Amino acid sequence: MMVKKIVLDVLGLLVLVVAAVFLLVLFNSPGKLTSLKNQQGNTIKGSISEKKFVEIGGMKQGMFIRGEDRTKPVLLFLHGGPGSPEFAMSEAWETQDRLEKEFVVCYWEQRGTGMSNTKELSPKTMTKSQLVEDTIEVTNYLRQRFNQDKIYLMGHSWGAYLGIKTVQNSPELYKAYLGIGQPVHQKRGQKLAYEYLRNHAKKIDDQKSLKKLATFDPEAPAYNLLLEKYGVGIRHEGPSLATMIKQLLFFKGYTFSEKINAFKGMPLSNEQLDNEDFSNDNLLESVPELKLPVYGLHGKYDYQVSYQLAKEYFNKVKAPNKNFYTFENSSHSPNYEENEAFYNAVKEIKDQVENQ
Repeated sequence: MMVKKIVLDVLGLLVLVVAAVFLLVLFNSPGKLTSLKNQQGNTIKGSISEKKFVEIGGMKQGMFIRGEDRTKPVLLFLHGGPGSPEFAMSEAWETQDRLEKEFVVCYWEQRGTGMSNTKELSPKTMTKSQLVEDTIEVTNYLRQRFNQDKIYLMGHSWGAYLGIKTVQNSPELYKAYLGIGQPVHQKRGQKLAYEYLRNHAKKIDDQKSLKKLATFDPEAPAYNLLLEKYGVGIRHEGPSLATMIKQLLFFKGYTFSEKINAFKGMPLSNEQLDNEDFSNDNLLESVPELKLPVYGLHGKYDYQVSYQLAKEYFNKVKAPNKNFYTFENSSHSPNYEENEAFYNAVKEIKDQVENQ
């Protein structure tokens, strides 16, 4: 009887904890953005901060649009994943040195992701070519709305792959392309990561990890967990994956149902988009030249997407103007790990482009 009572007490406590978390998440899900504020906490005059739904590619898709000055150049940000919305993290860790100081930034959520993972979505439409078309349609919406002939395009990880395919297709729409954690040849990059993990495990005599790395399997949970353990995955010393999930759960820009759709969209997008076509595509061969200024921004510890291959690509790609920025204390997410250095690099790029 005593054991039964203890079990019931533990189960009761677990139910209470789950209920408390549910209510806390629900309370933090009004689905609205706050205004952009200055250091004194006052709303910035002339700023824009809105949650928007637009008909893109035959379906309603969601985006957040923010900027301290709505007359500034427009930047379209393409999130990674595929299927991993990033605005919740951007907002959580932003300082006054934010992209919104230099641009009107559109954080669009690609079909199947977050606010764009709706009942009307057909998974069959989640293809690279359709997402390129969607990106161009979002671009034209922003160009028309903000009365700008060209805008900036920035992609992170998977978004950088989508971004570079888009500017290859329609360079005339963009002032410049900026790739963060740029995938170049993911299959080769995964093998380089595997070699690093094994060598590092041997170096520190991590026998338990060496056993997990007995065979090369980039899809195995152990492989990705070791990238994080050794600080060469999504982050180096920055926010943990648990912290990123927490920021998404308590992000006030989503309703509760939108948060559920965001988590559902991650495996859906990976299933539909993270395929052999992406893994085998070598940009050194498929995109050897771009007809606009291009810039790479990469953490030097990144093995989630190879820093070595990205640097090689930006050195070799032919473009009217180009540069490659290395972030010394980052892995795959310098935009979150080194906010100030990242902001300064992007501001430098913008000043160069605007003065050309």
